[in-house]
Amino acid sequence: GLQQVPDSATLVAVHDAARPLVTPEEVYNVFRDAKEHGAAVLAVPMKATVKESEDGSFVLRTIERSRLWEIHTPQVIRPDLLKKGFEKVEKEGLEVTDDVSIIEQLPSPVKITVGEYTNIKVTTPEDMPMAVSILKSRE
Repeated sequence: GLQQVPDSATLVAVHDAARPLVTPEEVYNVFRDAKEHGAAVLAVPMKATVKESEDGSFVLRTIERSRLWEIHTPQVIRPDLLKKGFEKVEKEGLEVTDDVSIIEQLPSPVKITVGEYTNIKVTTPEDMPMAVSILKSRE
């Protein structure tokens, strides 16, 4: 893991293997943004309407979609920031859902790098036909 990253490394990328369709351009762009800002994450604007519910039975409110982003990987971060973030999360018992969530806890800015909707997460058999279609469209 992170302990194996050499001291000379200026950035580390955390990538979810369930997102095999990331493009070289997306990777380049997120690294460029992380180099400038210290941390960056691929994301796309939310298309869906999102509702909040306290009890899982009734809608509490609609979340403003223009402020919401679907987060993808890779997430690229300076190793020193990530180490500092892990220390804080462990020390304070904080809950985080991904690596940039750790950086948010510092708090430190995380740059949104606009990605592509084709960088889908392939986690169920139903995802495979879409993944195959995306790959064929790139031929």
